Amino acid sequence: MGQLNWQKSSFSGTKTNCLEIASDGELVYIRESDDPTHIVTTTRTKLAAWLRGAKAGEFDHFTTSS
Repeated sequence: MGQLNWQKSSFSGTKTNCLEIASDGELVYIRESDDPTHIVTTTRTKLAAWLRGAKAGEFDHFTTSS
C-alpha cells in the first residue's frame, strides 16, 4: 500500500467524523476520519456488490427493532 489519496464524501460538509475512501488499483480502503488507524480493505467488485445490496434494502433488517 503506497501513499493513498483519502477522500471524504461531499455529503460530510464540514463534519470531522465521516467515512473516507481511497483506492490503489483493484483494492479499496475505507476508514473513519476520527480513527484513521483502523482501515477496512475490500475490492472494487465487492464494494460495488455491497452498495447495490444496500441500495436495494438487503440489509434493512439490521436497522429495525424486533
